[in-house]
Amino acid sequence: MKRLLWLPLILILVTSSYAQSFFEDGLPPEWHKARRAALRQLMPENSVAVIFNNPVKNRSNDVDFIYHPNTDFYYLTGFREPNSVLVIFSEKRSFGNNTSEELLFVQPRDIQAEMWNGKRLGVEGVKEKLGFEQAFLFDMFGKDPLLDFNAFDMILSFNLGYDVEENSSNQPLLGMISYFKSATKYPENISEVNMQLYELIRATDLENSANVAQIIGRYRQRYPEVENDPVLKEFMNADSPEKRMAVKSEIPDQKMNIYALTEMMEALREVKTVEEQVLIRKASKISAIGQIEVMKAAKIGMSEREIQGIHEFIYKRYGAESVGYPSIVGGGNNGCILHYIENDMKSVDKRLLLMDLGAEWKGYTADVTRTIPVNGKFNEEEKAIYELVLKAQDAGIALCQEGMEFSEIGKEAKRIIDAGLADLGIIKKGERHNFFPHGTSHHLGLDVHDRGGFGPLKAGAVLTVEPGIYIPEGSNCDPKWWGIAVRIEDDILITSTGPMNLSGDAPRTIAAIEQMMRIPSVLENWVLPEIE
Repeated sequence: MKRLLWLPLILILVTSSYAQSFFEDGLPPEWHKARRAALRQLMPENSVAVIFNNPVKNRSNDVDFIYHPNTDFYYLTGFREPNSVLVIFSEKRSFGNNTSEELLFVQPRDIQAEMWNGKRLGVEGVKEKLGFEQAFLFDMFGKDPLLDFNAFDMILSFNLGYDVEENSSNQPLLGMISYFKSATKYPENISEVNMQLYELIRATDLENSANVAQIIGRYRQRYPEVENDPVLKEFMNADSPEKRMAVKSEIPDQKMNIYALTEMMEALREVKTVEEQVLIRKASKISAIGQIEVMKAAKIGMSEREIQGIHEFIYKRYGAESVGYPSIVGGGNNGCILHYIENDMKSVDKRLLLMDLGAEWKGYTADVTRTIPVNGKFNEEEKAIYELVLKAQDAGIALCQEGMEFSEIGKEAKRIIDAGLADLGIIKKGERHNFFPHGTSHHLGLDVHDRGGFGPLKAGAVLTVEPGIYIPEGSNCDPKWWGIAVRIEDDILITSTGPMNLSGDAPRTIAAIEQMMRIPSVLENWVLPEIE
């Protein structure tokens, strides 16, 4: 069978109606500097924040995975190189003959290394390109007079409990982390949850200690590390306020805080600036165009991987540097696997095709899902499930209003789907089921599941609305429903005047999808030879 050739279509797609002018620049140094200033405003007096960039990850032998920076680090610096650490002071500090509110430690220029792996900025490049006044080589981290961690009342860091591969690429990072842990008496073998509960105990008094013990007990049900912590266990099991206060007196003061910085970054990153909104809009538009082109090109006999390739070719055609997460292309029953990334079905045949993919543009990712009938027309069962999911999504999007509680979106979608499944006879009214097993929304930005809170929605936040119904083969219902999987997902910007669907260019209704699938694809005129 002939296969579609989609790689050499640049000249054809250049003339497409989608080839329009987009915002082509990344975020300028001034933007990142403003983000550092915003973090500084949240930091307590006489504190320091220390943020390490991600380690290098080995893929196979002497080949590494494509490097992706720590998104918090990138948010604050715009820097994409490993073996680097950012230090932010709550107030300007003096060291030697200099004063500064921040320091950046980076790897040196290295002609030999750059010949193999690309140019490095080095100290001077960081100052010139990123606007840092004080930058140093990584081997100066911890050296006097730059840093004296004893001088601070609080030291802020993320949890450094993750493993860093001990290879030559990560030696500088390992050295800096080792020094940092030693100099700050970093609490090993403790989670962010444990540390938060320690702080709760420190803040309580005799009268409220029983309430704190109850709170810790609720955490114990969700976090095994709480159950195994001897201090927390002793506090929970104490049978009098006096005994609980005695446990409190045994908890040593700890300058090192590994949870407050996470809360600060969630507060900052939840609301996207105008510049960020532009980048997410671009990523969403590219992803929507990928869905449109696949709707035109999809044919019985194509493989899941071939369809994935069309999506990702469109992303590259528009200059997206990557995908925001592993692409999900599931035909038929494969669509019932929520994180199905194998995409290895050789022929999708007359099945529904669930496609959950997102382009990454200047570090910001989209997250767009469409479900289509490969033969171009929904059958009656597919149509019934699709209309139900669409109804739930429309209701969820309508609730994306400033001030609305985050959880209300999912509650309304679940209410609609539960009632609809009962009406279709797939479940009994009020019956618990697993046909809609996931949440409806998450924040979107530098991470596909981005930082952000789950309280009232704020103008400037971007979140997904993605209800779904999945009926695997063998489910306890009429077999006519088996193998149907439908998810519809869009990227929604919260504004003061209501929700804005950034990915709405991709058809969502049955009529619009079937109409789009009747349009000839520019990909149909290209064929590849078969390979035995």
